[in-house]
Amino acid sequence: MKGTGKGGLPGHVGIVEWFRPGEHDRVERVVDYLQKLGIGRVRTGISWADWYTEGGVEWYDWLFPYLAGKVELLPCFLYTPPSLAVAPKTSAPPKKGKDYADFLDVCITRYGAHFEYVELWNEPNNLSEWDWTLDPHWSLFGEMIGGAAYWAKQRGKKTVLGGMSPIDGHWLCRMFELGVMQYIDVVGIHGFPDIFDYNWKGWPENITNVREVLEERGSRCEIWITEAGFSTWQHDEQKQLKVFLEFLEAKAERSYWYGVDDLDPGLAAVDRFHLDDREYFFGFRRADGTEKLLCRLLEEGGVPAVQQIAEINGYPAGGRAPDKGVLVTGGAGFIGTNLVQRLLDEGERVIIYDNISRPGVERNLSFLKERYGKDLEVRIADIRNARTLERAVAEARHVFHFAAQVAVTTSLEAPAQDFAINGVGTFTLLEAIRKASSPPSLLFTSTNKVYGALGDIPLERSHGRYHPVDPDLRENGLSEAFHLDFLSPYGCSKGSADQYVLDFARSFGIDATVFRMSCIYGPHQCGNEDQGWVAHFVLSLLCNATITLYGDGCQVRDLLFVEDLVDAFLRARSMMPALSGKPFNIGGGPERAVSLLELLELLRSLHGELPQIASGPWRTGDQRYYVSDTRRFTEATGWAPRYSVEQGVAKLYQWLRETLHLPARSGKSYIEQEYPTTGVTR
Repeated sequence: MKGTGKGGLPGHVGIVEWFRPGEHDRVERVVDYLQKLGIGRVRTGISWADWYTEGGVEWYDWLFPYLAGKVELLPCFLYTPPSLAVAPKTSAPPKKGKDYADFLDVCITRYGAHFEYVELWNEPNNLSEWDWTLDPHWSLFGEMIGGAAYWAKQRGKKTVLGGMSPIDGHWLCRMFELGVMQYIDVVGIHGFPDIFDYNWKGWPENITNVREVLEERGSRCEIWITEAGFSTWQHDEQKQLKVFLEFLEAKAERSYWYGVDDLDPGLAAVDRFHLDDREYFFGFRRADGTEKLLCRLLEEGGVPAVQQIAEINGYPAGGRAPDKGVLVTGGAGFIGTNLVQRLLDEGERVIIYDNISRPGVERNLSFLKERYGKDLEVRIADIRNARTLERAVAEARHVFHFAAQVAVTTSLEAPAQDFAINGVGTFTLLEAIRKASSPPSLLFTSTNKVYGALGDIPLERSHGRYHPVDPDLRENGLSEAFHLDFLSPYGCSKGSADQYVLDFARSFGIDATVFRMSCIYGPHQCGNEDQGWVAHFVLSLLCNATITLYGDGCQVRDLLFVEDLVDAFLRARSMMPALSGKPFNIGGGPERAVSLLELLELLRSLHGELPQIASGPWRTGDQRYYVSDTRRFTEATGWAPRYSVEQGVAKLYQWLRETLHLPARSGKSYIEQEYPTTGVTR
C-alpha cells in the first residue's frame, strides 16, 4: 500500500462525487468531509450537456477553482447535449465528433490551470453512459475520443481513457484498433463487486488482464481505478467494509472510491428515476447525512478500525460449529454484551448478530474478542437483511432479539427509519424463525412505552417524586393487564413488534415471549441524553458535564441492574414453551423505584458533588410515573432481582470510572460503606 494520509488512508486514494449545477452547499460539505479524512483527490463529472443549460457556464466558473483550491481535481468530461446528438439523449454519440474536442478545448482554455489530467468520457462500454446500439463498433466513439485526446495532449494535458465498466480486455483491444490508445496516458477501470459486476474476479485478476493487453500492445499506460464502490441498498454495510479494504489493496497507480453521500431519493440517477435502486446507496453517508458503518469507523480510527471490525466478523476458526447455538441480535450492545458474556462463561455457543450502528459498540466487540478469542462468533449485518438473517437463524436453538432503534427522540426525527428497524426488522426475524426447518425459541425485548404516557393515571407529587393515588398501583406497579397505548413513533414501532411476536406465537406456534422492560442499567452501557439515562447521569457526573432534567425531575422509574435482567432472560429461556405467547413486565419493581431527583441525590452521596443541573421542557411520550409489576413473571419462574439500586449504581459508577481511566477517589463514599457490592453473588 502506498504512503498514507490521515486515518491510514493511502495517499493515492481519491473520491468520486458527482455534483449537479447549483449544489454549492453540498460541494462545500463534501470537501469539508474529505479534509476531515485526509483525502486530497476528487474525480467529478463535467457535463457537456449541462454546459449548455442556463447557468451552466457560471456553475463551472465556480466549481473548477473552488475544488482545485482544496483538492487535486480529475475532471471527467461526458454527456452529449441532446441538441447535438444523433438521438435526443445524453448517452448518444454527437453528430460531429469534433464538437466534443472543441468543448474540451474551451474548458482547457478557461480552466486548464486547475487540473493536469482530463478523463475522456465515463464507462463508454456501459449502455447507460454511451449508447453503443447507436455505435455498435465504437467507431464514432473512437473518432471522438481519439481527436479529443490528441488535442488535449497538444494543449499540454495528460489523458485518461474513461473507465471501463465492466472491465473488458476485448473492448480495450478495440480502442487500440481504432488508434485511440496512441494518445492515452492512463486506462481507467471501474469495479462494483456483487452490485453491477456479478461475476467479479477480484482486483488482482482484473488489473492483471488489463496490464497484459497493454504489454502485448507495447503500451506504457498506467492503470487507474477511476471508480469503485459498493451499494448498501440491501442494508449490507459490513460488505461495504470488505469491498473497501480490497479496493485499498488493489495494485493501481491511483484509485477513486464512490462516493461520499447516497443520492437524494427525490432525484433521478443517470436520467432514470429509481429504475435501479442500487444506484442510490453508494455513499459513506446516507442521503440524510447520517453515517454508515464505514464512515464512522474511518472517522473514529481510520483504516485500522475498519480492518479490526472486518476481521471480527465471520465464523470461528475451523469453520461452522456443528451444534446450534444462541443467536443474540443486537449482541454488541449494552444488554447483549452482558448476556453474551454470561453465556460464553457458561460454555454455550453464541452468535452475535449486530450492524454496529451505535457509536461505541465496537468497543464491546473488542472486549468480547479479547476475552473469548476464537470462541466469539459475530455476524455484522442488519436485522433487515433477510438472507443473512435466515442463515443465522438456521444455526440457532434460541434467539434473544435486542436489535432496535432505541430512542424516542430519534424516532421523532426519523420515523420511517425507526419503523424499518423496529417494525420491519422484527417481522423479518419472525419470518425467518417461522420458515426455519427447526424453529428456535424467541425472547423479544419490548418497552414500557407500549403503555403510552400513562396520563390517565391519577398522580400526586410529594417528597420529590410522583405517586399513584391508587394504593394497589402504588404498592405493586403497573401490570400487563393495563391497556396498550402506542405513543410516539418509537412506541408504535416497538408496540407493533411486541404484538407481532405474541401473535406469531399464537398463529404459527413458535415459542416466543415478550419482556416489556423498564429502565435497565449496568456495565457496558455508555448512555446518552436520549437513551440509557442512568448511565448518562453517571457519565455526566464523572466528566463534570451539565445534566439536563426534562420536566420537573419528579418522574419515577423502576431500575433493574443488568445482571438481574440476564438472570431473567435465562430463567425465561429455560421455561419455554410454558411462557410462550405471554408478555411480562420486567423491571426493578416498587422496591427499586426512584425519581430523577432521588437518583441525583444518590449520585451526590456516591461522588461527593454534582455537576451543573439544567432544566428543559417535558418531552413527547415521557411518563411521569412508570413502575413495573413483575409479579406475573416472578410467580411463573421464581425470579427476583438481587441488586438494590444503591448496589447497582455503585457498580456502574465504578465500571465507568475504570473505563474512563479516572483515578479512584480517596476514602470510601457513603454508598460504598453502607452498600458494599461484594456481598452480592450470582
